[in-house]
Amino acid sequence: MADPRGFLEHDRVGPKRRPVAVRVRDWREVYEPFPLRELETQAARCMDCGIPFCHEGCPLGNLIPEWNDLVMRGRMPDAIARLHATNNFPVFTGRLCPAPCEGSCVLGISSEPVLIKQVELEIAEAAAARPGGLVPLRGPVATGRSVAVVGSGPAGLAAAQQLTRAGHRTVVFERAERIGGLLRYGIPEFKMEKAVLERRLEQMVAEGTEFRVGTVVGPVPEGGPAAVEVPGASAPDASFVSAEAVVEDFDAVVLAVGSTRPRDLPVPGRELEGIHFAMDYLKPANLTCEGSIECAPVSAKGRRVVIIGGGDTGADCLGTVHRQGARSVHQLEILSEPPAVREAGDNPWPTWPVILRTSSAHEEGGERLFAVGTSEFLDDGTGHVAAVRLSEVHQELVDGRPVFSPVPGTELELEAELVLLALGFAGPEQHGVVAELGLELDERGNIAAGPDFMTSRAGVFACGDAARGQSLVVWAIAEGRSAAAAADRYLTGVSALAAPTRPGQLALS
Repeated sequence: MADPRGFLEHDRVGPKRRPVAVRVRDWREVYEPFPLRELETQAARCMDCGIPFCHEGCPLGNLIPEWNDLVMRGRMPDAIARLHATNNFPVFTGRLCPAPCEGSCVLGISSEPVLIKQVELEIAEAAAARPGGLVPLRGPVATGRSVAVVGSGPAGLAAAQQLTRAGHRTVVFERAERIGGLLRYGIPEFKMEKAVLERRLEQMVAEGTEFRVGTVVGPVPEGGPAAVEVPGASAPDASFVSAEAVVEDFDAVVLAVGSTRPRDLPVPGRELEGIHFAMDYLKPANLTCEGSIECAPVSAKGRRVVIIGGGDTGADCLGTVHRQGARSVHQLEILSEPPAVREAGDNPWPTWPVILRTSSAHEEGGERLFAVGTSEFLDDGTGHVAAVRLSEVHQELVDGRPVFSPVPGTELELEAELVLLALGFAGPEQHGVVAELGLELDERGNIAAGPDFMTSRAGVFACGDAARGQSLVVWAIAEGRSAAAAADRYLTGVSALAAPTRPGQLALS
């Protein structure tokens, strides 16, 4: 413990955001650089607890007290090594993870928790900035075995990197235009500039991982490529390869296809034009930022916008709407407004603190409405949405599940020329690779995986959102690493790869 009084003498100080008036005019990341001296001070707040609950809060089991101590002592190369020992992509988690580790920080019992997420990010950025950048790590011996990884989101990339480093020939299949999955097409540029992703992909290519883009694994659906279950998810000129052929050609297959079926809102007027799923809106916006298309087919410019859904995807839509120049925007959440601070009785430490969170997008404008439900979309007379009819809702638990009912006399109409549905996802697509391989599903519609991450088909493994349901980037990476260890063990009989989690494992709750 480098500074035994650090947590007593220093307050938590996070990075500053660029001024709102400046950042909404571009797509650059919102945070300003974080000074190294302040980083060392924040790392010094770590208490080096006898039982560091941050280890348990992090699905990856990151060695947080160790690299906090190394940063405080100015030993950045050692901190880089300790961080990457458990996390393939700390540049992703340092930007995108909501930091469950901070929610379980022991210091958080009586004070503000350690600034773990920012320390992690700065260590990762230091790794990229050092001479030689991110050094490729090759397996010492080629095993002669091959693995196909289907999907290139965080779970797929983590699995692929681990398997390549174990010495297997690893090929990643991605149906979209470029590699990255939700990291590229679901996360807006202002949250993570895609140059960050490209750096890591360059490392993986140098290590020997092969990437095949615009390739859909599964049968061509009836009606041709345009009839895929999630339109727009594949590249316009995507080719199809049989899942059975992939199983035949490779010694093992890891499915990291994500949870991509969007939850719908089946209320009157849903068929009106101007109502879009969040990903149908976010992907073209990202394609525009990377220069793949000239302009997005759906834009918020000059429009009144209503975003239905109060989670991270809704906030991503909100920030994008601001940068496109919306006339006004409302974000609707069916749950009641959370408290400003943790309520110890119902939400004790070290569980995830259920509190009101204000993202950079919320800071930029718009109005948030809580405890409201949508009952109808109204027509402008031409088949286009003109307004959203909603009301306050009352929540009660029925058989342990929340049930929402409208409160009479609270009806309200919001004008809207653009409505974005950010209601989460219902599981992996069930035609394609899942249907062709005849994979069993669990009770929630996810791919069923055994204790070794293997599906009902021998040699085929599943991880990430496809197996556990929509979750956090840190869980995706953890499951990708664990599935890689399971596939490695299946191929060779033993594995030295880390397996930080198991199928179905839950967070502290």
